[in-house]
Amino acid sequence: MAKQLDLNTVRVFVAVVDKGSFAGAARALSMPTSNVSRYVAQLEANLGVRLLERSSRRTSVTEAGRVLHQRAKPLLDALEQTGSELTQQQGALRGALKVSLPTELGPQLLAPALAEFAGLHPGIQLECDTVPAGVETVPDDVDVAIVVSRGPAEDSMRVMRPLASLPSVVVASPKLVEQVGLPKRTSDLGKLPCITTAGALKGRPWQFIDDQGELRHVRVSSRYRVNSGKLAQVRALQGLGFAILVEFACRADLDQGHLHRVPLDWQPAPLKLWAAYRSRQYLSARVRALLDLIQRRIENLA
Repeated sequence: MAKQLDLNTVRVFVAVVDKGSFAGAARALSMPTSNVSRYVAQLEANLGVRLLERSSRRTSVTEAGRVLHQRAKPLLDALEQTGSELTQQQGALRGALKVSLPTELGPQLLAPALAEFAGLHPGIQLECDTVPAGVETVPDDVDVAIVVSRGPAEDSMRVMRPLASLPSVVVASPKLVEQVGLPKRTSDLGKLPCITTAGALKGRPWQFIDDQGELRHVRVSSRYRVNSGKLAQVRALQGLGFAILVEFACRADLDQGHLHRVPLDWQPAPLKLWAAYRSRQYLSARVRALLDLIQRRIENLA
């Protein structure tokens, strides 16, 4: 059975031959001389042949070592060249990029930034899909997922990079305020019709920030449940209930009087936007450029 070669040991051996000594290879590879000697010894033991003749004055290459160097060096050079080409290709922002967006807010919030990114980088084949909010719904084959939450990020095996914290407001239509009045305290919402979402809150109690900056949960009466911030806004405009909305998304309706801002003793927790991806170490230049652009555009909105 053929011996399997460890590329690391072969790379060290080739460096010894190229530099003419163990010390020269150690300097070139930025490793201790003792490690260089150990790697070469491991390679010789694996192959069962002596590759180098060592003496106090010089290191010479055996016939077996000459054959290995002659065959291995072009392969190592080709690997290095391939790595350089791939790095350059990544830097040029080419290739496929698959992104998932939260159904609740993704299209409304992120569509302009995604379109801008596609226009800036025509070499990228951008594929976008919407999924329910929450990192547990992210498909395995996406390069990066944008997820939303209120409060802390969910536990996940993925890297979670914070992108934005979007101020939110409790709103109600003039029609609803005329019917049921305005709550005086946050706790009053438990007795009033509310529109809840199956996305960022997953139907759980609403979250607020109290006077001490602590996160508080308030159970509300869910009259209507949706999976989209846009749907919640439409239903709020129709007077079906109080809703928590991202402020920038309903700013025009507030300014025009179609919705009223509900003043409460506690502030609604902001909507947190996160980027979820698998590896911090090998984040591609494509993903990094997209996230940087999204972050800049959202900061302008908020």
